Amino acid sequence: MSTRITSFEEYKTVYSESVKNPEKFWVSVAGEYYWRRKWDEVLKWNFSEPDVKWFTGGKLNITENCLDRHLESRAKQTALIWEPNNPDEKGRTFTYRELYHEVCRFANMLRHHGVKKGDRVCIYMGMVPELAIALLGCARIGAIHSVVFGGFSFNSLADRINDAECCMVITADGAFRGAKDIPLKNVVDDALKNCPSVKKVIVLKRTGSDVRMQPGRDFWCHEEINNTHHDCHPEVMDAEDMLFILYTSGSTGKPKGVVHTTAGYMVFADYTFRNVFQYNDGDIYWCTADIGWVTGHTYLVYGPLLAGATTLMFEGIPTWPDAGRFWKIVDKYKVNIIYTAPTAIRSLQAMGLEYVKPYKLDSLRVLGTVGEPINEEAWHWYNDNIGKKRCPIVDTWWQTETGGILITPLAGITPLKPSFATLPFPGIQPAIVDENGKELSGNNVEGRLCIKFPWPGMIRTTYRNHARCRENYFEQYKGYYFTGDGCKRDENGFYRITGRVDDVIKVSGHLLGTAEVENAINQHPDIVESAVVGFPHAIKGWGIYAFVIPERERSDKEKLKKEISDTVTKFMGSIGRPDKIQIVRGLPKTRSGKIMRRILRKIAEGDTSNLGDTTTLLDPSVVDEIKAGAL
Repeated sequence: MSTRITSFEEYKTVYSESVKNPEKFWVSVAGEYYWRRKWDEVLKWNFSEPDVKWFTGGKLNITENCLDRHLESRAKQTALIWEPNNPDEKGRTFTYRELYHEVCRFANMLRHHGVKKGDRVCIYMGMVPELAIALLGCARIGAIHSVVFGGFSFNSLADRINDAECCMVITADGAFRGAKDIPLKNVVDDALKNCPSVKKVIVLKRTGSDVRMQPGRDFWCHEEINNTHHDCHPEVMDAEDMLFILYTSGSTGKPKGVVHTTAGYMVFADYTFRNVFQYNDGDIYWCTADIGWVTGHTYLVYGPLLAGATTLMFEGIPTWPDAGRFWKIVDKYKVNIIYTAPTAIRSLQAMGLEYVKPYKLDSLRVLGTVGEPINEEAWHWYNDNIGKKRCPIVDTWWQTETGGILITPLAGITPLKPSFATLPFPGIQPAIVDENGKELSGNNVEGRLCIKFPWPGMIRTTYRNHARCRENYFEQYKGYYFTGDGCKRDENGFYRITGRVDDVIKVSGHLLGTAEVENAINQHPDIVESAVVGFPHAIKGWGIYAFVIPERERSDKEKLKKEISDTVTKFMGSIGRPDKIQIVRGLPKTRSGKIMRRILRKIAEGDTSNLGDTTTLLDPSVVDEIKAGAL
């Protein structure tokens, strides 16, 4: 079977075959990789425990498929392009041979410091090449990487380190992000005050800022890597050995460690990358996501390198030093495929076309969006002004838990419909169910999106808490993986994701649990209780609206709001900072004490005309007060 689908008719044929005989289909895909030993059994699964295993008995190392197998034909081809935050700083490029050597040296350094197969290693860095190299270096020796976004606070970092019981942290003195200098090492130092499992810290010198180095624990990366060899024997991994843990917010305050394993993730990452973006040899591909998120894992590092692609990595932000930075990079490197977030598109749209007009953008062939459904207005702006009405837009839907893209157009192949993710990827069997779990057949239906058959890249468990995996994804609707998203299927069978149906907000494409934000707010000594909901936000898609009850009435409400905002930033990082904070006397609660978030959501959205029956509330007058004070 060809790794590339080339027409809509072929897509329909391949999709039909993938559903009729999934095991045969995925075997035909998996046969293209380098295996130390082929599998004994393609698939074992049930969704009740859950227990999903792909390619049981297979032996391999994912980095051999990302790097070694390309050395014969692609040794001199550029594998990675790095564009620094400051446009005046010189970028870096790595051929496949150079990247192979750097990964091997890093892996040897990890081994020298005692890291072995199965150990967990936390990576907390800015968007520099060494982040991708560290990730691959861990995979080379069978260590499980846990990348934490470099904007999280020390508390959030410590939670993730402790949950995974990491033995090492790989970080940098600091990171550049726009006009900001992020003091990464200082954050790590604060986190490690309460992380007894960490024995070693490797520190990259990036910003040159002064940092404290604890003797015996902290080591400079450049000093440690100097004497390492540029070849490293890869650890042979079982198909179902853990590859990485990636933490995502849930509807409870504690982040959950999503576990992905080696072979299935590899097969799915590569096959989706090649087909969704219709990657051609020689293309320059740019995913703008941070590697701290799953998009950066699958579609900046693993997917492109598995496919032998040239992948571009950017350290900065789209609006610095001005809002033309993305388009300047596109022209500079002749980017053919760009994959970015609707949030970024909307923010650049708001800046005006004066930042787009100086650039040709004639190298672009495919546009992609990720993180949330793209609204029609942003879709047309992206299509008209960036793609010049000649580049297909692939509006991709997937999750940290899915490992890769599940519903999407294939670039230039699938008919497009603005704000619709369109059709399932081969091998993916979606189902729309009602609130009782009954599958809704036919078209023109709306309900909750589930998947009814396993795919290779899917979550295997939540780290050290399998019961939580079962409860979150498999228990609500028996026999299905429940995505947590609402969905509609139109008259043509196209899918449109309508948003979260649980207590999770998707802010700038990233999931934040309401409980996690509330926990951070409640760290403020003057706050008794809080409730957080999402509301439509012109740039972010969804914003965070916090209703907070202070211990005592304060006349300096604006000062209190700033204190609350600073508290959240301290405990979660700026990503969790509320967009709106309303000081309230009380919250709408049932007599059993449950907060009626439905009412708060309507108020936050500005829809107060029909709040439903409030007579069952413990104190219905609270609702009128909140309505009157709504922001």
